[in-house]
Amino acid sequence: MSPINELRTRYDMAAQEDRSAPRTRILIPAQLRASGMRAFQTVVNDLSLSGFSATALTRMHPGSICWLTLPGLESLQAEVIWWQDSQCGCAFANLLSPIVHDNILARYRGDGVYLR
Repeated sequence: MSPINELRTRYDMAAQEDRSAPRTRILIPAQLRASGMRAFQTVVNDLSLSGFSATALTRMHPGSICWLTLPGLESLQAEVIWWQDSQCGCAFANLLSPIVHDNILARYRGDGVYLR
């Protein structure tokens, strides 16, 4: 199985398992970098264990690999699943641990303000 197909299979399985877990709407300033491109400033609009959506004025092509960098964390690899109207949805290559997920949510009040 190719790496892309393996990533897609893992994402599909996680998405099915994660349907009962809500995708949390939140505003987090971040950086997003598509493979082979320069990073750009973005805002993460929602977050779950398996992925996120973010603002992306530049077209992001479904199936391409990208990296999301949130304040205080290492870059997280993801695959672009969709892009529409300057928004993209991405699936993490590796599911976020619930501890990391909850820590990220605890740092933000939903207005982009970082709580230390």
